[in-house]
Amino acid sequence: MENKLSKRLWFNILLFNLMGAIAWNVENMYFNTFLYNSVYAGASADAIAGTMAPTTAISRMVAISAITAVLTTFIMGTLSDKMKKRKVFISVGYIAWGIITGLFGFITRDNIASVFGLSEAATVLTVTVWAVIIMDAVMTFMGSTSNDSVFNAWVTEVTSPATRPKVETAFTFIGFIAMGIVMGVGTFAQSGAISYQVFFLALGAIVTVCGIAGLFLLKDPEPKAEPETLAKSSYWSDLFYGFRPSVIKNNSRLYLTLASVGLFNIAFQVFFPYLFVYLQYVVLPANEGLNFLSAGVIIPAVLVIAFLIAGIVILMKVSDKNKAYGFVPAVILMVIGLFILSRTTNLVGVLVGVGPTLIGYLVLTIQLNAAIRDFIPVGKEGLFQGIRMIFVVLIPMVVGPVMGDIACRNSAVTYMNEYGVETIVPSSSMFLYSCIFAVLVFVPLGVLIKKGFEIKEIRKSRR
Repeated sequence: MENKLSKRLWFNILLFNLMGAIAWNVENMYFNTFLYNSVYAGASADAIAGTMAPTTAISRMVAISAITAVLTTFIMGTLSDKMKKRKVFISVGYIAWGIITGLFGFITRDNIASVFGLSEAATVLTVTVWAVIIMDAVMTFMGSTSNDSVFNAWVTEVTSPATRPKVETAFTFIGFIAMGIVMGVGTFAQSGAISYQVFFLALGAIVTVCGIAGLFLLKDPEPKAEPETLAKSSYWSDLFYGFRPSVIKNNSRLYLTLASVGLFNIAFQVFFPYLFVYLQYVVLPANEGLNFLSAGVIIPAVLVIAFLIAGIVILMKVSDKNKAYGFVPAVILMVIGLFILSRTTNLVGVLVGVGPTLIGYLVLTIQLNAAIRDFIPVGKEGLFQGIRMIFVVLIPMVVGPVMGDIACRNSAVTYMNEYGVETIVPSSSMFLYSCIFAVLVFVPLGVLIKKGFEIKEIRKSRR
């Protein structure tokens, strides 16, 4: 298999990953703040008491989105495997994905009350919250079709074991670039400088433009499996292929890798859906009056960035030589960082906790995602995207936010908004819950390390 990717392939891989990451970041980061700052904002205490708490709404939205993502990936990933038309699924999916993202700006309590003829405050708020949740599921369907299932299958097909760690590393840093872009624009929406309508329309538009470009830029890869092999099985048989006991047994390393990914993603999802609300309503008020440009803040921030870069580079090099030597320290660092975050809201303390947490998370993400691509049977790339999504999305995004909601509600940290209404906000205890799941990663990861990561051995078992 080739050890290098062409410039055209790199461009398409990076472009569509960036646009997909922007769309997912809009959903994962700002639909939550949209609920807090727009949908719930200005609602009376009686209206809020008559519907679900904001943290519960976030938990349900994330869970329904995860279920939608997994079901979509199974159905559409298998269908794209059968049709072998990756280009159409990706391009058209991105076009629709961007359009639906833009429509979120039009979901307001006033619009919902007008459309459905509602007047009772609690009912209007409840229906508006559910409108956001349902539209989120529709958006997820388009994103999971085009990105999670088909784009990921396409990337697996056009890369090799030699190039996948480089691609996953690029994806990780593109994720930060996308987060920076979304946060840069989203900060204005969160502060009220621009409306959420403008925010959603602007970022949705660039995703749609990317989809249109894909109609001209993308090419369907040549099938790696023999044509007769592709034609043998039925669609419904392929839909449940990854659940067969024989398939699980013959690809045990793949499922152990997925279990490891699932556990550390649960740890991440315990706090991530609530993170930006936590920063806005807990961390910033706790550091009110602090000069963010002072040496006491800048120096720790610079040291954390240097530690982050050095830690990732060192562990990635160690992981390339021996996975165990890279993976075990990565998990330990993630656990240490989460524990620190659970004990402080001081800005410097938060910065200190962020460093080891991100090093551990990024190294595990890069190397384990590359391993998943390596361990997927040749010619079955689309079929296994649904299985991957169960561990990467469904389980983490159902279990994680529920645990985070429990942590926040048990801590009962509240704030008084500008309308005089007391509302529950996330608390630092969610990081402690996250820490527990991070420790559990050692169980499947330890078995995986014993079995080894030799690709040739696994390729033989698939024939």
